[in-house]
Order: sequence, then structure tokens, then C-alpha cells
Amino acid sequence: MVDTVQDARRTPDQDQPWAALGLKEDEYLRIRQLLGRRPTGGELAMYSVMWSEHCSYKSSKIHLKRFAALDQVTPRGPLLAGIGDNAGAVDIGHGYAITFKSESHNHPSFVEPHQGAATGVGGIVRDILAMGARPIAVMDGLRFGPLDAPDTARVLPGVVSGVGFYGNCLGLPNIGGELYFDQCYAGNPLVNALSVGVMRHEDLKFAKAIGAGNKVVLYGASTGADGIGGASVLASETFDDTKESKRPAVQVGDPFMEKLLIECTLELFAAGVVIALQDLGAAGISCATSELASAGDGGMHVTLDLVPLRDNTMTAEEILMSESQERMMAICTPEDLDRFMEICNKWEVQATVIGEVIKGDRLLIDWKGQRIVDVDPRSVAHDGPTYDRPAYRPDWIDALNADHDNNLPRAGAGGELADQVLAIVGSPNLCDRSWVTDQYDRFVRGNSVLAQPEDSGMLRIDEISNLGISLSTDANGRYCLLNPYYGAQLALCEAYRNVAVGGAEPVAVTDCLNLGSPEDPEVMWQFTEVIKGLVDACAFLGIPVTGGNVSFYNQTGGMNIMPTPQIGVLGVIDDVRLRVRTGFRTPGDVVYLIGETKQELGGSAWAETIHSHLGGIPPVPNLDAEKKLAAVMQQAARQELVSSAHDLSEGGLAIALTESCLRHGLGVTVRLPEGDPTVALFSETPARVVASVRFERAEQFEALCAEHDVPCHRLGEVNQEPELVVEGQFKLPVEQIRSVWQATIPAAMS
Repeated sequence: MVDTVQDARRTPDQDQPWAALGLKEDEYLRIRQLLGRRPTGGELAMYSVMWSEHCSYKSSKIHLKRFAALDQVTPRGPLLAGIGDNAGAVDIGHGYAITFKSESHNHPSFVEPHQGAATGVGGIVRDILAMGARPIAVMDGLRFGPLDAPDTARVLPGVVSGVGFYGNCLGLPNIGGELYFDQCYAGNPLVNALSVGVMRHEDLKFAKAIGAGNKVVLYGASTGADGIGGASVLASETFDDTKESKRPAVQVGDPFMEKLLIECTLELFAAGVVIALQDLGAAGISCATSELASAGDGGMHVTLDLVPLRDNTMTAEEILMSESQERMMAICTPEDLDRFMEICNKWEVQATVIGEVIKGDRLLIDWKGQRIVDVDPRSVAHDGPTYDRPAYRPDWIDALNADHDNNLPRAGAGGELADQVLAIVGSPNLCDRSWVTDQYDRFVRGNSVLAQPEDSGMLRIDEISNLGISLSTDANGRYCLLNPYYGAQLALCEAYRNVAVGGAEPVAVTDCLNLGSPEDPEVMWQFTEVIKGLVDACAFLGIPVTGGNVSFYNQTGGMNIMPTPQIGVLGVIDDVRLRVRTGFRTPGDVVYLIGETKQELGGSAWAETIHSHLGGIPPVPNLDAEKKLAAVMQQAARQELVSSAHDLSEGGLAIALTESCLRHGLGVTVRLPEGDPTVALFSETPARVVASVRFERAEQFEALCAEHDVPCHRLGEVNQEPELVVEGQFKLPVEQIRSVWQATIPAAMS
């Protein structure tokens, strides 16, 4: 039975399932107040998904405004698009613009790991496409429970296969990311996907339905019952993995359909027949219609009967809430409609006119000849509830900070240090990731010039000038648990440093902020501290936040995850041929430790692996040192002074040295600075890099560091003999290190 607007006026007291749809009582009452009546079933469906935490940012938007207050200018010029658009867009020169964004697909990836992760990739790729860009690469940040936990053996392979399957089928290289294990993610894995695209400036598109009489075209896959309220509902409440009813909420992806959709859309752009475009992701048709109309210059009228369905038994409410994948909504003039349809037909992409832009400010939707939605689209898409939730600094954090990892017992003789190096190299969070990354195509399309296991991913954008971009994404939940302000800055600094180490200039940021329940005041305190940390650091470094995602309700069984802000940094390099790779490459090169080392073991891999301990204060960010270090590395790349470079982060100098040896099988002999060898090897002080420099360029490199006031310590030299030699402490054959490093994940997955 159709619930019409007329029925809603005639039956104001009819019971409605607002609570089952995730709405609070005061939210439901506000909807009634906005409409001056009860909502119809279709309107209730739209408000419920669009006012969900995932879609409306109702607990976070008052804090996210601080990002918009940053200067919207990159080191390469003003932002072309930013917060509020489908993705950020950055001018990189030569008439090119880069658009990039990250988003989460956490809860769906626990319910159905393969499809949850696959559709997370598909959704973020369509966000990039909707800006007018060709998607050119993806990245991911993955976090799971302990590697040896039984459910990790279910979730990890499924997520990895989903990410790899979808990206590989689209022909998009996966150029980098993260893999991390911790007990707090056991019932709540994090699957954060990032995509990047390229376009000419004039091709930039915005999601604004303008021009009364212009047509609303739904094209791509048919609408099905999969994904009804999927991302919007699953990501907006405390997750209960025991509910089998959650399973149908996960979308089902078809990357081959999405590949056709991409090529078809790009040809539509080239033909000039698209006025505006919106992908159908979370909240589906509810989102696309309300957002296009509210951002435009009029209203919209849609006939829901015209929507192509895979399941003809679906109700109007289900059609409005469905998050079926591989769908786009375009605005097209009547004059261009035939050409639009011709291009869709060429690519065998289904396209249907389902409505038109109208005068006024109403979103009108009909079903079976009757009016089922009559709303102000802004009330659905932009004027949802805003919460200023209580935020309290937790009582337990003082005791955690006082129990400092700096006070843990240190290694004695050199043999014990060697054992600790091997233990950390083989630990789940620092071991070889190739079991995962070998399932991804890193070099498809032929423009990947750096990819895992390099510090950053790098892509050639222009084959004539060799203009390129670099990307890195980083997070550290342990740091953020100890101090969310510092932890967020450290994640930003590591991504910033990784981009600079490759020779690129960091220019912009995207983020995916993963936390527990916003209804917990301690979580809201963590969130506000994360925001403050990022805003302060971005302001100092001179790089804007272009957009991103907030993922709340990451908790299971009452346990919140550690605050995990995943930060992506975009860099620009004028000539990718001057990129700097990781890994020692030439015997006889001088090895330098750049930056100052302090006793900073709080939240370190050493404390976690050797002592199973977490406490103290994380390393203190040094934004001035990061900026100076970045300038040195960019100039060293341009002058071709450096043979290799690797940033120091988790695992400190020990991991930087071992990974540099493992890359090409060469050895190194180093002399540690005077003092505690545990600090020298395992401290995680930021703003540091290990670099190898040709002997004849050593003085020039030292002079460059001195010019920028960056400490530069000559550690030793690269050897042909494949051994890691720490003079006065230990020797470790590179092949012994490799065997430990490579064994961990395959052993767990077998």
C-alpha cells in the first residue's frame, strides 16, 4: 500500500518505525515539525539514512568546521575544490588538477569481508569520478584484531581479496597503504580506502542540479535489495556482530560494471553533455536527489517507478534506501539527452530519465501515480541535527601516561639487542606485507614510479614534462590512545615525511577519522583533540585539509577502538625521474642519520613487541624540524645527491636499517652515537631519515643539511657483504633477517 503525502496529513497519529530506522525520538519529532505533519514512509526512509551519523556528520560537523577555517591554499595555489565537495581538487601545474579522498567501510567489511572491502573501493572511486576526473590509483589502510586470532583468519583474507579484486578489475594500481593488528580491532576491523584521479582544470565538475527543465538521468547498474541502509546504518550505530539481519545490508559489487561506468562517464564529460553528477553511495537515491537539488538553483521531481530494478518486489522505501553499487545520477539538458543516451548505449550502460529539475525549492517524488515525498531538499541533505556532545578527558589517561615505556628494562649485551631487532622485524606490525600486496596490481597503467614497499606511492601524470604526484597514508592508534593531539600530528607528520623523502613537495591532506561511540564523552574528547592536533599542524605546515570521512561507533561488546585517524598526504614532484627510492643501492655509499634522536619510546614498537606494554607519552611532534627536513629531501632529490632514503617511524633506526638492507640484499656497517643503544636503535623520535649518499657527494649533502639547520650524523657505509653490522654490538646476516621478516603473515594465514 502506498503511503502518500495526503495520507500523512490525514493520519497524523499513525505509528511509524522511526526507532528501527536509527532515528532518535527528538529527531523524529523535528522531522514532523519541519514538514508540519508526519512523514510518509518514503520521507521517513530518506531522513533516516540522510540523518544517520555516516551521512550527516551530526556529532562531528561543528568540530570539522575548523578544517574549513584553514587557509584553502596549497603550496601550489588555491584549492579548486575542498570540504563539502565529493572530493578535494588540487592544482598541480601544467593545467592538471588532482582529486583525492579517503573513506571508511568498516562495519560492512566485518559482516561480509570481501564485499564490504570491494564496495568500499568502488564507492571512493566513484567519488573521484564524480568530480570529473579519471581515477588513476587506490590505496588502503587496514586494521584487524591480533594476527593469530581465529576471526582474523576470516576477515583479513576476505578484505584483502575484496580490495585486490575490485581494484585489479578496474585496472587501478594499489600504490601503498598500511596493515596493522591490535586487540581493539578484533570485532571491528578498519577498512579505509583512498582513491586519486586526474583531470584538466576545465573538466572539474560539481554536484549541483541547475536549470529548470533539465533531465535527471540515473545510469549504471539496476537497483537491488542489497545494501539497503548499508553504509549509512551499519556505520551509524554500535555494532552487534550477532545480528544476522545485518548481512543483507552489505552492498554487492561488480567491478566490471564499474569499469564500463568509468569509461562511459569520461566520454560523457568529453562530449560536454553532463551539467552535474553525483555518485550513488551511502543512502543511494535519497542522497543523490537531495544533495543535487539542495546544492542547485531549484527543486527536483522524480518518478520512482522509472528506476530500473533487479527485484520488482521492492517497496518505494527500499528503492530510496538501497545502496546498490555502480550507479550514478547526472543532470543533462534536453538538447543533449540523445547524445547522452547514445554514449551510454555504446558502453552498454543502462540509462533512464527518472525526473527533471524544477522551479522552486521542493524535492518531489512520485510512486505508482501518487506523491510520496514532498520535502525541502536542504532539510534532508544539509539541515539535519547537529550535536555538541559532551567531551571529557578520561580519568585513566593520567595513570597510563605515568607508566612510561621509557622506564622499561633495556637490553644488556649485543646479542640481546640482536634478538630484539629480529623480534621486532618479525612482529605482525612490522613484518613483510607482501602476502597482502602481492594480491594487488601495483603497476597496471604503466605510470606507477614508486609503490609498496617504498615509503610513498608515486605516479607519473604527464609523460612529456614528467610531472608527478606522491601519496602516503599513515596512522598510529597506540600514539593516539596515549595522547590524541600528538598522535594525530604524528600520523600527519609521518605521511608528510614519507612524501618528502621520495622528493615530492607535500601540498594537501585527506583524512579518515576512526573512533568509538560519539555518545561516550571520552571518545568525543579524543575526537576533539585529534581535530585540534590536525588543524594546528596543518596550519604550521601550510597544507589544507581537502575533505575526508569520520567513522564513529567503531566498538564491539562495549570496547571502543583506539582513536585511529588515518591521514593521507598528497605531494607534487616536478620530475618523477628525480624520485628517491628506499633501500641501499650502491656499496661504498655513506649512510647518514638525519635529524635528532631523543629518548622517546612511548607507544613504540619496541615496548609493544619486547615488553607487551603501552604507556607514557608518545614522541613529541616537531613541526619545524619536519618542515626543514622536507626541504632538505626535496632539494637533495633535485640535485641528485641521495642514492636512497627511508623515514624513521615505527621500530626506529633498527627497522629503517633492516628494511634498507632487505630491499636489494646489501649490507651496512654503522656506528651508533654515544649513549644508550636501545634508544639509538628503537626510539621513534619523528623528523628523522636514513639516507645513503655517494661518497663523492657526501660533503655537498652535509652542507645542504647545515644550510637548513638539520642535524646530520654520519652512521657508516653500505657494504657488498650482506650483513647488518652494528659496531661493538652485533652482526646479523641479511638473509637471516629476511627469513624472520617474511615468515610471520604466511605462517598465520596457513
